[in-house]
Amino acid sequence: MRFAVNKSLSPFDVLGLGFMTFAFFLGAGNIIFPPLAGFLAGENITSAMSGFLLTAVGLPLVTLIAAALAGGGLPTMGRYLPTGVVTVMATAIFIIIGPAFAAPRTGLVAYEMGLKPFLQDPSQFTLTLFTIGFFGLVLLLSLNQGQLLDAIGKVLTPILLLLLIGLAIAVFISPQGTQPEVNEAYMAQPFVKGFIEGYNTMDTFAALMFGMLILDVLRQKGVTDKRAQSRYLMIAALIAAAGLGFVYVSLFILGGTSLGVVESANNGGEIISAYVLSLFGAPGLWILAAIVSLACITTAVGLVSACADYFHRLTGKGSYRVWVVINALACMLVANVGLNTLITVSIPVLVAFYPVAVALVLATYLRPLMRAPVFAFRLTLAVALVFGLIDGMQAAGLNMSAFHLLPMFDIGMAWVLPTCVAVAIGLGMPAPRQQVTA
Repeated sequence: MRFAVNKSLSPFDVLGLGFMTFAFFLGAGNIIFPPLAGFLAGENITSAMSGFLLTAVGLPLVTLIAAALAGGGLPTMGRYLPTGVVTVMATAIFIIIGPAFAAPRTGLVAYEMGLKPFLQDPSQFTLTLFTIGFFGLVLLLSLNQGQLLDAIGKVLTPILLLLLIGLAIAVFISPQGTQPEVNEAYMAQPFVKGFIEGYNTMDTFAALMFGMLILDVLRQKGVTDKRAQSRYLMIAALIAAAGLGFVYVSLFILGGTSLGVVESANNGGEIISAYVLSLFGAPGLWILAAIVSLACITTAVGLVSACADYFHRLTGKGSYRVWVVINALACMLVANVGLNTLITVSIPVLVAFYPVAVALVLATYLRPLMRAPVFAFRLTLAVALVFGLIDGMQAAGLNMSAFHLLPMFDIGMAWVLPTCVAVAIGLGMPAPRQQVTA
């Protein structure tokens, strides 16, 4: 008779798992949001940064821990929901982090930081040419599911992190500018504004998927005990959160000390490029451009490959390569709207659907207290979706004044109180005669 052997990870392996998790989250696109928020927040930078860290670091952290407690990612956490609903959620997440927003954003960040600083007269034509070349390369590299870039990605992430650490040290030692004035958007509710800006990282959506990936890695390393898997996943999540927190705080401070380096900015990529040029001159700017561009390519290949694989398995139609072509072409087309427009369009979508992810995580934590988990999960997520859509439509500029009496409606968080009420109702619901087992 053969017995399964549960292995333990060495401290070095645990640290490696943590850095791998950190690398999952540190997309090159994420580094553009803190500098702009720091620049616009002015003297309210601490409040704005606190709100941003809550959604950009805290939510992904608690989502990974929830995945660890549930023993898996979205499919396991959503086991009390109809199968079709979980499929729709997974599909929506892959569209958001794939061809709709996150993947095209990688190409635009590469353009903003890798090419645009060196152009005297950038135009829509240069952007179009760049996106054709960028996503053409991504398409070729994704056809073999990104295997050619595995080793490169493992090298690039540490280099990018070292570059960011060096930049952070330089910002603390030798700030290049002064603190800007508070922008109107960060005047009244800087914490809430920062909180919603944190949605742009999309890392809570990603964490719902990464939980499964990390558990697969642990199983491949021989860790079969569920308690051990949960423990290692939690440690990895804490390491990743610490790394992300350091990067985001330093970039916030960079943006908050950049008046004079830039007088105005449309996105964080412009601020970082100008700051690096001021600190290290043209050689530093070239190095930054090369590293960020390569990191964007590896991120894009990973996203396009993952999306192509998902839709190939979901539909059962078309080969993986056909879906790679479809996703890459979609990314190229979307990227031509430009970075600022893409971010503006994405905000209402994220405002609408982030509450659903938060509600799923909250319900997962409260599952041991639920006597009727099927009812509680479905009610909580349905309410979060309905009121999230109201917030999303308001963020899109639609007239939603009919809902102005809702608590926190004016700050784009009308979903919070109704979702909490739904959670309370779900917790108070008695167990049905035929209970779904956990």
